[in-house]
Amino acid sequence: MPSKSSNLTRFRAKIFNALSDPIRLEIIEFLRDGEKCVCEITPHLKLLQPVVSRHLKILKNAGLVKRRKKGTWHMYSITNPEVFDVVDRLNPELLAALKQRIIEQIA
Repeated sequence: MPSKSSNLTRFRAKIFNALSDPIRLEIIEFLRDGEKCVCEITPHLKLLQPVVSRHLKILKNAGLVKRRKKGTWHMYSITNPEVFDVVDRLNPELLAALKQRIIEQIA
């Protein structure tokens, strides 16, 4: 039976996997202003609806977004605003430092 810390590690990996795609990060940023319908997310991303729905499903399965039905529409929102804290931690300064570290390792 997996340990509690092993389960936590797996769940963290699932979340980071969900956040590892640029499209999904764009969706999270778009939801920063509040709940949106798929019909709003699709044109914002300039992608086909099935592609957007697939990405939303991954975010939902990771517990990052929630869905509610409003008539025939599916409305999506962030489950917890702390999700933005995780994304915002990767600020330009940290990204520049990480990039510099990679360059140093290559050289």
